[in-house]
Amino acid sequence: LWFIEQRRNIHKLLDEVFFSEKIYKLNEDMACSVAGITSDANVLTNELRLIAQRYLLQYQEPIPCEQLVTALCDIKQAYTQFGGKRPFGVSLLYMGWDKHYGFQLYQSDPSGNYGGWKATCIGNNSAAAVSMLKQDFKEGEMALSSALALAVKVLNKTMDVSKLSAEKVEIATLTRENGKTCIKVLKQKEVDELIKRHEAEEAKAEKEKKEKEQKEKDK
Repeated sequence: LWFIEQRRNIHKLLDEVFFSEKIYKLNEDMACSVAGITSDANVLTNELRLIAQRYLLQYQEPIPCEQLVTALCDIKQAYTQFGGKRPFGVSLLYMGWDKHYGFQLYQSDPSGNYGGWKATCIGNNSAAAVSMLKQDFKEGEMALSSALALAVKVLNKTMDVSKLSAEKVEIATLTRENGKTCIKVLKQKEVDELIKRHEAEEAKAEKEKKEKEQKEKDK
């Protein structure tokens, strides 16, 4: 599983190991990404961590992914009903692994509604991104490397910038290694390599397209 996010301008002196703008680790088996009001996102991610830790303390095992999502969505939904309170202005994507259903991806909106997905997107231009995922996502056939390449391609097509740069992109992966869940936020150098690979493939495809058009003209 993976997240890819567009980040705002980040100070170059911030330590990437400890700072992540839109991706949060919740426990050893789950992470989430957010789109919306950052202060609301901080409140909700802290609540997710508390729920997960209380469950771990009580039952001595990690909380199932969907149970954690449901618990937070109950809180989000309640805030749409209380007088004098406003809903949390945040949509969240959750990725995780548990022993019941393996790898899982969920999305929740400010109303508290949630659903499970194979691939989806939240935030600005999400409709266009989801449309591209429908065309190019191949269930059960994609390795992590090809999935990351697709993610970079989709973000490049839907971001409101002329050129994709590593400073504007944040990527996290969730894998299983030796019976343990590994959540990793890619370093800027790794992100830059993915972007360069994408640009090379785009240039190659454009060149082949022009050659094909030229051959048709010559006929």
